[in-house]
Amino acid sequence: MRQALCDLPGHELVKRLRRKEISAVEILESVRGRIEAVEGRAPTTEPYSAQPADLERVHAYITLSLDRARQQAEAIDRALAAGEDPGPLAGVPLAVKDIFCVRGTRSTAASRILQDFISPYSATPVARLEQAGALTIGKVNLDEFTFGSSNESSAFLPPPGNPWDPRRVPGGSSGGSAAAVAAGEATISLGTDTSGSIRQPAAYCGVVGLKPTYGRVSRYGLIAFASSLDCPGPVTRDVTDAALALKVMAGPDPRDATAANLPVPEALGDLDQSAPKLRIGLSPDYFRLQYPEPSTGGLSERPVDPEIEAAVRRAADLLSDAGHTIVENVPMPNTRYGVPAYFVISRVEAASNLHRYDGVKYGYRYPGEVADLRELYRRTRGVGFGLQPKLRILMGMYVSGEEYEKDYYQRALRVRTLIRRDFERAFDPHGDFRLDCLLTPTTPSTAFEIGALYGDTVSMQYVDLLTVPADHAGVPAVSIPAGLDGRGLPIGIQFIGPDFSEVRMLQAARAFEQATEGDEWRRIQPRVVAAASAGV
Repeated sequence: MRQALCDLPGHELVKRLRRKEISAVEILESVRGRIEAVEGRAPTTEPYSAQPADLERVHAYITLSLDRARQQAEAIDRALAAGEDPGPLAGVPLAVKDIFCVRGTRSTAASRILQDFISPYSATPVARLEQAGALTIGKVNLDEFTFGSSNESSAFLPPPGNPWDPRRVPGGSSGGSAAAVAAGEATISLGTDTSGSIRQPAAYCGVVGLKPTYGRVSRYGLIAFASSLDCPGPVTRDVTDAALALKVMAGPDPRDATAANLPVPEALGDLDQSAPKLRIGLSPDYFRLQYPEPSTGGLSERPVDPEIEAAVRRAADLLSDAGHTIVENVPMPNTRYGVPAYFVISRVEAASNLHRYDGVKYGYRYPGEVADLRELYRRTRGVGFGLQPKLRILMGMYVSGEEYEKDYYQRALRVRTLIRRDFERAFDPHGDFRLDCLLTPTTPSTAFEIGALYGDTVSMQYVDLLTVPADHAGVPAVSIPAGLDGRGLPIGIQFIGPDFSEVRMLQAARAFEQATEGDEWRRIQPRVVAAASAGV
């Protein structure tokens, strides 16, 4: 069966476009057709009652901007006809997580409080992707203000479904990003990672999700959750696309003081050129997981899903066969504390960032009469915020209060330092392990059913147990697909590297891709894609 343009990776689309075998408008029309086939009714903030048809569709987008994308596509085709260079991502369909501002479009953060906010400017990563020729298809759904791990806390419902099984979650908070790419509704999506919010949904949806080093990509124009953790990055079809997108987005930005003043590696343009043999580590602390036991107040140990562990072990064997060195038993003892520390740090920062939404400057304002400014604040936030923002404001203010700060917030910051030291020891070029990267599972299990965990804040947060340590440490990490479980759901594995080592880390991921190119699971399509391809 001939593959639809909307299912091809971006680098292949660019090659065909430059050879003038296809046009940017043809690429866009392929994506438009797929959206019509799989998307379903548009999510809204109106009262929601699930319909049977909703559980068979993807619902990835909050807002579509196909007219804008058409204008971009036509401009690219004109540039090619005139012999001009339209950019390294010319004609590649882009979905933007609706936590980024895009000039002239709704930028909602999946919250009622911003449901009608039209941004007057574009985020730096968006602007750079568009300058490189990407076609902005629209803004995709997420957990409200990125607060969640399943995309069920969005104020815009129906929630996105996983293209492999729409009755299961696509993950979160970048669930719309991962679902759109997996379903062929976009080729690249821009997401954010705070506790694993790019990598976890990428694992659930069988796509690639890259969290760069903190500061590698500018956060200007990103609606903040936890400013010391938020990290923009791409969700893509394959590792090559992730590298190309990062090369376009990365680099210094005078509008963001946290953006690293470092050059962007040219090697991101060709990962296969002079790829080195690497030292890749395995840690038992990423296979033996510790969860809280409410009845005792202690922790209980549970293994990662056996099929996921087997996928990681197989990846290590394949990489060893390719000449890379596998280093066993790398200790990462503070991994177990990643989620508790994140609970505290992220909520303190979230509470601070959410105070700007007051009904005065922009966004939703309570329309009724109020006695004073304090009541305006209270009523605006009471209606505009969903449950998760309210919980984070309350907890953040509690643990940062004068009498509790030392017991909670300061202690959490010290734990974050210990997690960072685990990685520094593993990657120390003069240390015991001298790793180029660490190979781990991305998630403890594959995608769970919609409604299975929502409302259980602790269990939901522990879905990110294996991804959040890299956010605490600020180091880069990438999740790539590594097979399917017995239910036909994607399994993700993760490579984690030292600061600004994206090239080596992505070369390791690319080596696994090459070693598994002939695997049968790579030819299996997500359910909604197979149905659309068959004309169902």
